[in-house]
Amino acid sequence: MFRGFDFELKRKAHARFRRKPQVTTRTTPTIVRFNAAFMLPGFDAPQPAGEYRVDLDEEPLEGASRTAWRRVATFIHLPAISAKGSTQQLVPIEPASLEAALDKDRRQP
Repeated sequence: MFRGFDFELKRKAHARFRRKPQVTTRTTPTIVRFNAAFMLPGFDAPQPAGEYRVDLDEEPLEGASRTAWRRVATFIHLPAISAKGSTQQLVPIEPASLEAALDKDRRQP
């Protein structure tokens, strides 16, 4: 009887190690500031100047010896943080487009 119990524990332990690890993601929120109205690809209208929350969604890279993360999505929260309103949108954006818009904003007088 003891041997059967021992075998069952080994079988369950082996099955645990064969399972695929769960993919975990992390979201890193950041705040960006625009000093002037800006437009990003896919937007219907320019957005007013202000501070905006941007979320960077990342997942771990498999097989890396250290924990490394790969960005899988970037979202901007609309409207600006200071805007009063009940409607909030989470809009997917390209990181390169956001960086270009921020660079353009910084170069404006």
